[in-house]
Amino acid sequence: MIDEGRLKILTDGAKYDVSCSSSGSRRRNTPNGLGNASFGGICHSFTQDGRCISLLKILMSNDCVFDCKYCPNRRSADVERATLTPEEICELTVDFYRRNYIEGLFLSSAVFKNPDYTMELLLRTVTMLRKQYKFNGYIHLKGIPHSDLRMTELAGSLVDRMSYNLELPTSQSLKLLAPQKSKESIFNPMRELAIKKEQFSLEHKRKTGLTQKKGTGRFLPAGQTTQMIVGATKETDGQIVRLTEAMYRKFDLKRVYYSAYLPVVQDPILPTEKVELLREHRLYQADWLMRFYGFSADEIVPTDENLPTEYDPKCAWALRNMQLFPIEVNRASVEELLRVPGIGAKGAYKIVQARKHTTLNFEHLKKMRIVLKRAKYFITANGKFIGSDRQDTVKYRLALAERAETSEQLSLFSKPAILEEEQTKLLLSATQSEKQFLLSSSPQIATSVLTGEL
Repeated sequence: MIDEGRLKILTDGAKYDVSCSSSGSRRRNTPNGLGNASFGGICHSFTQDGRCISLLKILMSNDCVFDCKYCPNRRSADVERATLTPEEICELTVDFYRRNYIEGLFLSSAVFKNPDYTMELLLRTVTMLRKQYKFNGYIHLKGIPHSDLRMTELAGSLVDRMSYNLELPTSQSLKLLAPQKSKESIFNPMRELAIKKEQFSLEHKRKTGLTQKKGTGRFLPAGQTTQMIVGATKETDGQIVRLTEAMYRKFDLKRVYYSAYLPVVQDPILPTEKVELLREHRLYQADWLMRFYGFSADEIVPTDENLPTEYDPKCAWALRNMQLFPIEVNRASVEELLRVPGIGAKGAYKIVQARKHTTLNFEHLKKMRIVLKRAKYFITANGKFIGSDRQDTVKYRLALAERAETSEQLSLFSKPAILEEEQTKLLLSATQSEKQFLLSSSPQIATSVLTGEL
């Protein structure tokens, strides 16, 4: 019987790991088995088709021999320690599943005694779940750096997803804040998992004569992920985006997760201020552009710079490449349309399909729910252009559009900071400081400027 105190300590200790999404697995139940990862999967996660599922997110132990400066479970931290046995975790998982509390397990651990000992306990746990308890639900296992790669391979044949969290973007940062870790201790098992997954896919194809479908098979069907802390050290977004691109290419990662730094640990070498969530959000947007829109890291942000806060990375790229625009929506390729701010993947394919039957105009695009307040500056429709030829105006409009979407709605009694009829004149004639004031104004002002004929 697991006491409530240990359970609270170990579930609380796991909450800082964000790399626990449950997408991509098609592991089905077996006769007389328990659980099913292919149905809708205590934390919430989302599958590829948008379902929200529940996972038991827990540490096996928070008693760590490592002393990573940013970690609340580090060796030198004055916190209560707790450890569960493999048997206890198995019983807890199955009990919660039977009660319909959860649809899967996210299992991690601090480095208890040493890396190999910890990884052996984790491997024993997932082996018992699969073979003794016949649990066929979703399992995401967090790997242990510096542990034997043979155990990593065995774990990959049992679980749906694994993650080795990089945490910090550079070797220098790891040496400063996590001296017992190294890039090699994280990249080596990630590389091993990628190789084994590819080998399994080729072997499956050789035996069956069929091309293996995405997400199928018994070796790591949901792939692998990693996580980076943003802002604990001084790396730029440009460095982080390039590292992300390299990991997607080399290790066939499913996702890279970003976690804005929070000062949960007091240490002289750590920042005392939290990192704004907007920076984390921009990195996810850049990540999306690389994975689904064909952008390279070099196109998104220079190495020594951070992503702009005024507008999203796609808008920033378009503003740096105004010589490529406007493009005619009735002739542009899907690849060209995907690079237009305000046109997503679904919108691009809708346009390509619809123009087979008629010549598109802006009314058609509006009905397709193309975001014209962004797209209109970069496209023509049947030869018509309704944007602006002034790049500074386009920048301000895009920035204000972003602010209007993210700001809180004003009440009926809120007083605008500037009278609406004065805004066009002010934006055209403003000094730099006045423009900054406009950009920080209320949503009503932003909306007014957006709808004005600037």
